[in-house]
Amino acid sequence: MLRFLFFISVFYLIFAFYGFQAYRTILKSSWLQVLYWLFYVGILLNFFLATNAYTRTGPPSSYLAISGGVLLAFMVFGLFSGAIMLLEDIGRVIIWMYQKIGAGNTADSHLPSRRKFISLTALGLSAIPFSALLYGMYKGKYNFKIFTHTLYFEDLPDAFQGYKIAQISDIHSGSFDNFEQVNHAVELVNKQQADAIVFTGDIVNNIASELYPWKETFAKLSAKDGVYSILGNHDYGDYYNWNGDTKAKADNLEELKQIQKEMGFDLLLNESRYIEKNGTRIALVGVENWGAGGFKKAGDLNKAIKNINPNDFKILLSHDPSHWEFEVIDHPQHFHLTLSGHTHGMQFGVEIPGIIKWSPVKWRYKYWAGIYEKSGQYINVNRGLGYIGYPGRVGIWPEITVIELKKRKLG
Repeated sequence: MLRFLFFISVFYLIFAFYGFQAYRTILKSSWLQVLYWLFYVGILLNFFLATNAYTRTGPPSSYLAISGGVLLAFMVFGLFSGAIMLLEDIGRVIIWMYQKIGAGNTADSHLPSRRKFISLTALGLSAIPFSALLYGMYKGKYNFKIFTHTLYFEDLPDAFQGYKIAQISDIHSGSFDNFEQVNHAVELVNKQQADAIVFTGDIVNNIASELYPWKETFAKLSAKDGVYSILGNHDYGDYYNWNGDTKAKADNLEELKQIQKEMGFDLLLNESRYIEKNGTRIALVGVENWGAGGFKKAGDLNKAIKNINPNDFKILLSHDPSHWEFEVIDHPQHFHLTLSGHTHGMQFGVEIPGIIKWSPVKWRYKYWAGIYEKSGQYINVNRGLGYIGYPGRVGIWPEITVIELKKRKLG
């Protein structure tokens, strides 16, 4: 932890220093320049206090999350403004060298008017990501969006024509700090009047007790054919320091399972359920977390499907979309629709429907948000309802997915 804080502090102060170059060019007052440093150092010290509270009390608090988010916003401000000033300095050195060596001109390459213009530009451009990060913390994290999709299948049983599934994912209840907004999200899900509701993992950040304040809220989720859930990588307690107490860790997982049961969630642990209508049925398959790149691989797809017919129409719940990529697509059995989450869309990106969908997380996950199709099989990667780490969202908003199943007419 101390090493992490040291590196964070070094980078933060470097960015603050380079950002200061633009600030002091515009504001000549020594008092305002002192205030700049008092503000930057104060934010860093506040983050230290929040981190110290975390190491003493265990689970991350909203205080730590907000302190870290503010620190990130100011670090980004310093990074952007400092980078522009650094480029201007490099350009000035190149011009000076050209004048000194190439052209033999010893004229001063420092133009105060140009320096002031560059500084204003640096501060103005830096204000964009800075403001976006603060907005993401204040409003973006609860800017719930409903994504609707209609998917067509040739072998969908007739009785399930128009069947609606509402999907939420990545609640991360330990990060929430607003009961009114979370209750609003639950109401939005219920208003979709879906036939079934599915939750695709990561209901907590680390430990079961994070669910205590939100148990009654999520127990309000209701659908005619039930509410189904699976586990995500955060639900196993793997990112919490149990000080070698394996029993406490195992008990925590059992408590998490019990809480979901008490909330009315039907938790699928490498198993399946049938949903029946008018003498026909579809299979709902749920696997434990299966992730690539070091993430937990507790998911057992073959075990989960052992009690269903290979020809059944199958909907798979699997937290990490890597599972779809590496195991599901090429599995001998056909999984018509897979519902995943996990990526959060990195909680940052740009989305304009029909024009652009981009997030840095695309460099880590091939399938990271929305609907994808391959080999006649679909996956929806939900952007997540909650947040973790950075306590906000910018451009990639919290998602409630509604998928309607339709039968494609042959010919």
